[in-house]
Amino acid sequence: MELYKKYRPSKLKEIFGQNNTVKMLRQMIKQNRIPHTLLFTGPSGCGKTTLARILRRKLNCGKADFVEKNCRKIEEIREIRSRMNQVPISGETRIWLLDEAHQLTSDAQNEFLKMLEDTPSHIYFMLTTTNPQKLKNTIKTRCTEIAVKKLQDKTMSNLLAYVCKKEKIKITEEVEEKIIENSDGSARKALVFLNQIMDLDDEEDMLEAIKKASAEVQASLIVKALLNPRTKWDEMAKILKETSTEEPEQVRWMILGYVKAVLLSGGKFSGRAYIIIDAFRDHFYDSKHAGLAAAAYEVIVGAKN
Repeated sequence: MELYKKYRPSKLKEIFGQNNTVKMLRQMIKQNRIPHTLLFTGPSGCGKTTLARILRRKLNCGKADFVEKNCRKIEEIREIRSRMNQVPISGETRIWLLDEAHQLTSDAQNEFLKMLEDTPSHIYFMLTTTNPQKLKNTIKTRCTEIAVKKLQDKTMSNLLAYVCKKEKIKITEEVEEKIIENSDGSARKALVFLNQIMDLDDEEDMLEAIKKASAEVQASLIVKALLNPRTKWDEMAKILKETSTEEPEQVRWMILGYVKAVLLSGGKFSGRAYIIIDAFRDHFYDSKHAGLAAAAYEVIVGAKN
């Protein structure tokens, strides 16, 4: 089992680096006042979904009644609404966890708002998002926000030390620093990197593996944004800023590898994949990060003009 799954917290006391949030949730649980609509906000890999799953147990919701969905369309929200009056299969409550809720269309958000105005007492909604500003204010004002934050370097160091001790993994101070540097405050990323090097013995091999793994993560994020025709340049720019520690030419090769597979699949994104390949065909040895940014701008802005 991957380390990030093996060491995913199942209790609030196992959460690293979210002291204020955990304190607030404990108070809700103690007073038996968990709101029926919760909005978990914050960066990826820092515990939003994990906290929701922990609360599921506190609300006596059986696994069959806990549904995780990544919804976008109004039809998906209407399907949830049609099932709201069904009694729980096991336990006392039914919970829908809507992941990346900011991706809901405007119509879907309006439909969801209607549901919040007429919610049965046994129903709970938990929304997670890395981009809460894209949610309508009318939804946000009806939610209780549970904010998570990036982990501080000291907390990341404590997490790595804990897992390394449990798994009997030995890493040098430089390797630890490189993992923390590339994890950007994400516990999940840190454990993914640790997973990549846990069977290596040489420090140089470990550092090279971290470099490669980090480039793969960044390339994957860039490709996902480039393939989405709704991605705006400010969103793309934010992702690109996070690649400043990576070798842009290595990232370019990985991007081309991903989109080549999309192009050859013959699916609905084939046309978009061709545009990306065309924009990224020239190397970045000389232009470096500026070339990477320019190629992404050509896809995001040029494709819309």
